[in-house]
Amino acid sequence: MAKILVIGSMNMDLVVETERYPEEGETLIGGKFEQIPGGKGANQALAAAKLGDQVEFIGACGDDSFAPKLKSSLKAGGAEIDNIFEIKGVSTGVAVITVDKKGNNRIIVSPGANYELDPEKIEKIKDKIAEAEIILLQLEIPVDTIEKIVEIASKNKTKIILDPAPAQKLPADILTRVDYLLPNEGELDLLLAEAENKSRLEKIEALLKMGVKNIIVTEGEKGIYYYSQNKELHLETLKVKAVDTTAAGDVFAGAFAASLIAENNLKKALEFAVQAAAYSVTKRGAQSSIPDKKELNEFLAERSK
Repeated sequence: MAKILVIGSMNMDLVVETERYPEEGETLIGGKFEQIPGGKGANQALAAAKLGDQVEFIGACGDDSFAPKLKSSLKAGGAEIDNIFEIKGVSTGVAVITVDKKGNNRIIVSPGANYELDPEKIEKIKDKIAEAEIILLQLEIPVDTIEKIVEIASKNKTKIILDPAPAQKLPADILTRVDYLLPNEGELDLLLAEAENKSRLEKIEALLKMGVKNIIVTEGEKGIYYYSQNKELHLETLKVKAVDTTAAGDVFAGAFAASLIAENNLKKALEFAVQAAAYSVTKRGAQSSIPDKKELNEFLAERSK
């Protein structure tokens, strides 16, 4: 039985390096091109598996050449993959990513099979949701699928961690059941229908009143901010030279879930997630930037010299 169940997207990332982003109608000659396993769900599952244990990933892929590579990456990292749905005649999800010389990225996602992960398929794996201690979710699969997962998880008292990315407005019956919400600042702005003229604290208060139990706002170099009904906390990020920020948020989410299960201590889980995310931005690619415990410990030991 998996303690952490990650349900979400799996994509092949098609990554091109560039000095700068092209203007409208402009063609640039880019640098290095790579095909790197990714997808927010698969990234988070791999991070949780490499930095913890007893992790299963459930998603959907096509019957093309990308699917075996994505499955192999997850399995090699220690994630269980027995319940991935293969959709005939549909492409596996693809993300087209450009990374500039400062390590910033721009991403276009073609969901493909990820959008075939519908509520009917979730019904087939509902026992997995009921048995897990934590469900980790993102928004690269249909929202009605998320609603179905959250409904099953809440009935079975399975803790729900939701990374609301890509940013979009969500119905109240999802938000009210979330135990840990992990938006960045832009995603926080889009979660609530009437958020335009509200300050950040007003948005936080509105979400807490709706029933969200814990909110963790990630702000890149500024660190993370934690809010609950009776507590606020700020943790600074580690100062590193960023090479590629592609999967930093996913590494944070996966590491947070892994540490929360292992330590049962919120502050330690947040600190661990910040450290893992900092490591990830020093490496290129999505899953290729995810550390295991040994790599993360060596990274931290080197910094302490």
